[in-house]
Amino acid sequence: MIIKKLFCGLAISLFSISLSAETTLRYSETGPNRGTRAQAIEYFMKNATELSGGELKFDIHWGGALLDYKAAAGGLSVGTADIGSVLAVYAPTKLKALAIGDIPHQSADPWVGMRAMYELMNTNESLKKLLEKENLVYLTNFSSSGVQFECSGSNKIESIEDIKGKKIRAVAIYSKVLNDLGAEIVGVTAGEIYQALDTGLVDCSASYLYTVRALKTFEVIDHLSLSDWGQIAGFAIVMNADSWSYLSASEQKALREAGSNMIDYFARLQVEEMDSVVDGLETGEIGNQVPVTRWAPEERQRLVEASEKYTQDWIELLNKSGVSGEKIWEQYMDIVARYEKEKEELGYPWER
Repeated sequence: MIIKKLFCGLAISLFSISLSAETTLRYSETGPNRGTRAQAIEYFMKNATELSGGELKFDIHWGGALLDYKAAAGGLSVGTADIGSVLAVYAPTKLKALAIGDIPHQSADPWVGMRAMYELMNTNESLKKLLEKENLVYLTNFSSSGVQFECSGSNKIESIEDIKGKKIRAVAIYSKVLNDLGAEIVGVTAGEIYQALDTGLVDCSASYLYTVRALKTFEVIDHLSLSDWGQIAGFAIVMNADSWSYLSASEQKALREAGSNMIDYFARLQVEEMDSVVDGLETGEIGNQVPVTRWAPEERQRLVEASEKYTQDWIELLNKSGVSGEKIWEQYMDIVARYEKEKEELGYPWER
């Protein structure tokens, strides 16, 4: 629940008194207070406070202490927290509007993915209404960046054929596609990936470059292949709609602007970390020296094409909700293409 406090301050004139309101938002974060995403959340909160002139404050609960991944969407919708991070894969019915961001497509770039989702979720009225039905308001987006394959022992995944028979940890649509291609999907959490790779419970993990250092998987992998396959972008900061309605227009504006600013900040952290991890694995500077290979373009295309049927599944789900899934998907792909073109022609915002 929002906590508002009033402070009285004596102005320079002895005959006037100024009043300023401070609003404290309870933030539920499912991840730990470490790594690049935690840095991005800290940046978002600090920036929102600054943009609101000090009116907005945050009481953050890290590591799922208030709401874990599975409970986050439901807890935020009923007001257990005012604001928090949610993953569509853990609440596919409540967060079907956000689930579009998890569908693999041609771009695996985190800046493109987050910018595209931010624009789509703020401009498409049908998606906004689907969230409103769950008593939620979209603020901004995260991205996992592209899916890559971390493997231990003699295991490697450098092509579609290499997937068959492998024990792989994967989530969301990616686990379904890999299962279709003959993998044995092993259900372990992100926090269990290290042990699973170390003990042989899994042969490989469909993972992300920016988590290699945070999860210390560089200590237990013997090969990394870069497929740059899709990204998890059904991953957002949302707010309880009742709490949102209590905010002033200036506070709402500050949260929106801070959300947009966070995307560029987080994307830069991710891109720099991804480059650093690849270099560090190849040289051994961040642990064991690990061979890094890249999927051939034609193999990557086969992987993308193997994901296409799940696009149609999402479209049909949206159609059943009374909105045109086809039109929304077309809008999303147009936005993705526009940001991909912008990145190719102008570079990232922080490079200009």
